[in-house]
Amino acid sequence: MAKRLTREQKREQALIDIINQMFVIAGHKVTYDDLKGRKDDWFNEWTMTEAQNEEWKDWGIAYLRKSLKINKILAKKEMLWFNLQWGLKCAE
Repeated sequence: MAKRLTREQKREQALIDIINQMFVIAGHKVTYDDLKGRKDDWFNEWTMTEAQNEEWKDWGIAYLRKSLKINKILAKKEMLWFNLQWGLKCAE
């Protein structure tokens, strides 16, 4: 039987999945594994459009609600933090 993930492990996996999806939506061939361990401002190397940013936030809210079993308000707050910490700059 597979061991269930702890809440902290679920949050860690959510971070990885959300960052990977951000690059997919923005059209960049980069993954979390490419960035793991980097201490620089890697998020300044790539950009996304405002529309892509909105799509990513909507995807993230739905993902967090399902994976972490949290309500929509909390999921929105979490995505605001994700965007602030790791979101790509918006450019047209």
